[in-house]
Amino acid sequence: MTKRSFNLRKVATIVACLVVTTMFAACDKTNPDEDDNGNGNNSTTSETGVVINGVKWATRNVDKPGTFAAKPESAGMFYQWNRKVAYPTTGNITNWNNTVPEGDEWSTTNDPSPSGWRLPTLGDFIKLAEEDKVKYEWTTQNGVGGGKFTDKTTGKSIFLPAVGRRFDNELLFAGEYGYYWTSMTGGVWQGNAFRMMFGLSNGVTYLPYSDLVSRSHGNSIRPVAK
Repeated sequence: MTKRSFNLRKVATIVACLVVTTMFAACDKTNPDEDDNGNGNNSTTSETGVVINGVKWATRNVDKPGTFAAKPESAGMFYQWNRKVAYPTTGNITNWNNTVPEGDEWSTTNDPSPSGWRLPTLGDFIKLAEEDKVKYEWTTQNGVGGGKFTDKTTGKSIFLPAVGRRFDNELLFAGEYGYYWTSMTGGVWQGNAFRMMFGLSNGVTYLPYSDLVSRSHGNSIRPVAK
């Protein structure tokens, strides 16, 4: 399967008429479930979220369907595009589905995000990568490497762990790259969908950009508020 890469900022104009980014007011820092960075608590069922460049992001990955991972640096679980079946981020598996998921969009029924959250659009990730409004840096949080995205106006941030990805029984690039699904298909590139990726490999930092790959890949999910 041919893989196509796209700079997130370059595709912004293409998706402007296809995706609508919901705008949210900044979170009240006095909320008892927030810490000093605006991060939610560690419950797997509740999440406060953080507003980054107008989009309210969860502070943790999706774990099993309907739940969040325990901490911002926790891996959560992998998902194939438009399927509500969770796969582990470590070890071998035996129930991998090699068929290509169908659909023109990631359906609400198949969205594993907890209640009140949804899959991010490509437009949401484009806003997360706007260099004039969001600072991106590769960092380590509690021993886990990943990308830190900080709103330049509010100073609040989210951390996305570099969990790698899964294809069949093969786990690839764990600790080097983060791969996160969007809800957008590849359009004319049937059988593909967009994801956002970033990483650090051999001392080279790879800034966030969109990547068009087979829907059968297993990637992480970091949802946004509905």
